Amino acid sequence: MSARKSFVRDVWRLIKPYWTSEERLSASLLLGAVIGLTLAMVYMSVLFNEWYNVFYNALQEKNAEIFWAQILRFCMLAAIYIAMAVYSFYLNQLLQIRWRRWMTERYLKEWLSDLAYYRMQLKGNPADNPDQRIAEDLKLFVDSTLDLSIGFLDSVVTLVSFVAILWTLSGPLTIPFGTTQITIPGYMLWAAVIYAFVGTWATHKIGKPLVKLNFVQQRYEADFRFGLVRFRENGESVALYQGEQAEMQGFRGRFSNVVSNWLSILNRQKILISFRVGYNQIASVFPFIVAAPRYFSGAIKLGDLMQISNTFEKVQGALSWFIGAYTIFASWKATSDRLIGFHQAIEDAHREMLEDGGAKLTRGSDEELSVRDIELNLPDGRPLVAASSFNARAGESLLIRGASGSGKSTLFRAIAGIWPYGKGNVQLPDARNILFLPQRPYIPIGSLRDVVGFPGREKFSDEQIGQALTDVGLPKLVEQLDDPQNWSLQLSPGEQQRIAFARVLLQKPKWLFLDEATSALDEGAESALYKLIRDRLPQSAIISIGHRPALKNLHARQLELKDDAQGSRTLAPA
Repeated sequence: MSARKSFVRDVWRLIKPYWTSEERLSASLLLGAVIGLTLAMVYMSVLFNEWYNVFYNALQEKNAEIFWAQILRFCMLAAIYIAMAVYSFYLNQLLQIRWRRWMTERYLKEWLSDLAYYRMQLKGNPADNPDQRIAEDLKLFVDSTLDLSIGFLDSVVTLVSFVAILWTLSGPLTIPFGTTQITIPGYMLWAAVIYAFVGTWATHKIGKPLVKLNFVQQRYEADFRFGLVRFRENGESVALYQGEQAEMQGFRGRFSNVVSNWLSILNRQKILISFRVGYNQIASVFPFIVAAPRYFSGAIKLGDLMQISNTFEKVQGALSWFIGAYTIFASWKATSDRLIGFHQAIEDAHREMLEDGGAKLTRGSDEELSVRDIELNLPDGRPLVAASSFNARAGESLLIRGASGSGKSTLFRAIAGIWPYGKGNVQLPDARNILFLPQRPYIPIGSLRDVVGFPGREKFSDEQIGQALTDVGLPKLVEQLDDPQNWSLQLSPGEQQRIAFARVLLQKPKWLFLDEATSALDEGAESALYKLIRDRLPQSAIISIGHRPALKNLHARQLELKDDAQGSRTLAPA
């Protein structure tokens, strides 16, 4: 019971924000229209139910005048019902896309803000495949929530509308019992309740494993798709390693999980569908069997029998709503669990960032960078860099060296304010004048103009972009500024690093941090790019990480991360 209450509370936390947001008025109007049409369609079903009685009695009595009048009435009712059904579907879909758009925007903002996405990645968070949770799970959640809610409302209203009709039509059933008789008033209503209760209980028992199976299936599907995307993005590396067979083995393994779990779902659904189809087939003749004694005794006419059958079908269908919706409910439950876990992971990341945000960052003079008593740890808590301090002045060039794995790149992440494990104080210059170049530049999908101008805080002319590309040694790309491509697959690692230096020329930062930003270039190209930056930005500070000997001659001062006498790794003059 506690787990169910917790689940309901967590699902409400997913649903409530949209319905209390700035779109609450339009959303409420759309929902009200959908509910109104649903209620109107139930009322139309009541009118159809009455039509059954009159129409079939006319057939039994061979009354042609009433027959043709009822045919005309049926056409009018059907036309109105069709119009209601079409607009109910249209408004429902419109509400779904608006709700999904709002939730997608909200989750993207929360995931991207305060480096939540980065902290979740560092921790190996159990909220796997956030791309799938945002792109697919949100859609499934919104669609299923509305479908289940409107379907449940329709069933409740239908049940309320037809219960009284079925009670009146079915009349009493008298059963001999020894020397006395037992009379059951409205016996067909009780038959429908018992029939639906048994069916619902059996459906839940049969279909319950589908919730977990659907949850796992979504994860397996996402893992398989992510593996394919990773292969596409790293095709050249795989080709050079001749690693096709290894990748094929990995694909087979991930897809075998998809197939194996899908077969488990299929087998469970086979049992559920077998029961559900049999249940519905029996339900189609069950009311005739129960009402037959009164019909053959002459207590009711053919029209009454057909109306009873239709009414019983409506009541039994409303009571059995859970049976038909169980597959959707199982998928919705799995999707809700995944979104609840994702939402919780984002909240944990934001909370941890406030409680343990790493080194304290402040803003100071544009003329100096100050790092004081900074200590860095790995995500598992192991120490990486002991208390270290250094200063850098505007216009100077500083090289930070150290063995592979000594924590050089982590130190840069801490200075940038994205490494959350550690403590100390970093006084940064004005953020508008800082640019960090990682070893592997980010290359967004889009036109080359967007790639070079990333992150797009400023607009640059074609002449500026073309000159920057030419200066960094990529003149052949100047004519392709409007070509939309996945440029990370078109450009070599060296060309991607040259793109990063083109960004430097365009953005003109006063403080430039380079994390092995020339590792894919030869020493001649590396030296030329450093000289280019120094010539174009003589007042800018250049702080680099690297281990190539040639870098020593490109920087005026050097620091090195190395172990001291106590075995702690600290930053000291080289």
